Amino acid sequence: MKKYLFVALLLALALLAPFQIYPVFLMQALCFALFACAFNLLIGYVGLLSFGHAAYFGSAAYITAYVLKAWHWPTLVGLLAGTAVAALMGLVFGALAIRRQGIYFAMITLALSQMVYFFALQAKFTGGEDGIQAVPRHPLIGQLAIDSDFVLYYVVLAIFLFGLFVIYRTIHSPFGQVLKAIRENEPRAISLGYEVDRYKLVAFVLSATLAGLAGSTKVLVVQLASLTDVQWQMSGEVVLMTLVGGLGTVLGPVAGAFIVTTMQYYLSQFAWIGEWVLVIQGVIFVIVVLLFRRGIVGELAGWWQRRSVRPAAAE
Repeated sequence: MKKYLFVALLLALALLAPFQIYPVFLMQALCFALFACAFNLLIGYVGLLSFGHAAYFGSAAYITAYVLKAWHWPTLVGLLAGTAVAALMGLVFGALAIRRQGIYFAMITLALSQMVYFFALQAKFTGGEDGIQAVPRHPLIGQLAIDSDFVLYYVVLAIFLFGLFVIYRTIHSPFGQVLKAIRENEPRAISLGYEVDRYKLVAFVLSATLAGLAGSTKVLVVQLASLTDVQWQMSGEVVLMTLVGGLGTVLGPVAGAFIVTTMQYYLSQFAWIGEWVLVIQGVIFVIVVLLFRRGIVGELAGWWQRRSVRPAAAE
């Protein structure tokens, strides 16, 4: 009952938030939260560390921006197009990467991501260093006018909740239990007859698809697709968000995304800080790693679990 009340409270706060906080900031945080949750599905529940998730996030952003601005496709079709391209890339890149493990897997994903970056830099339709700017916000499903930030916020919130629900159902399904078994002891999972590579590939594609959905949604918010979305620093940021919030937890990446986005958004307004924002992020990352081994949400969940066990043990 407490869990349902907590979820209801969070949902109520999310619905009321744009009346007190700048909606564009909230929407950007929600997009990065979905991106971090998608990344967490791969590293937190399968144990695969990808250094190239920006490839799916940025590619989906470019495709959505291009079809909306150049081809004037409907918004929903643009979102689906970007997400579909990310899913296809996840299938191809995942089939190549899962053949290796550990640091070799991470380096392959980084190399593939850099290939996408240089393609985006050289291709004509991406706009090079200028990116694709002034992406239009066509009415959603022909009726919903998303040119209003308040209306768009609830659309972005619905997309985020959909993605979070998909991840939650995945990790609490029999498929998710197999993924956890692979993470804990892959040789044992193989000995039990599971086709480990197939499970890894499905998880990889699902993670890339949701990362692409986050990138496509972000284009609607900022009306821009640029090299920032596809460069390796973006892959590093999503790792930071996941570790700060809590690896292997449902809400940990959400908290981490809001913390990192808040730092970037508000600290950058102080001219004297400038590039020191990155240094501050690094210091916070070191502190979290040293003091909160399971991330902020992971440590809070562990503390709450210990607190709940004590009264039961006393009885």
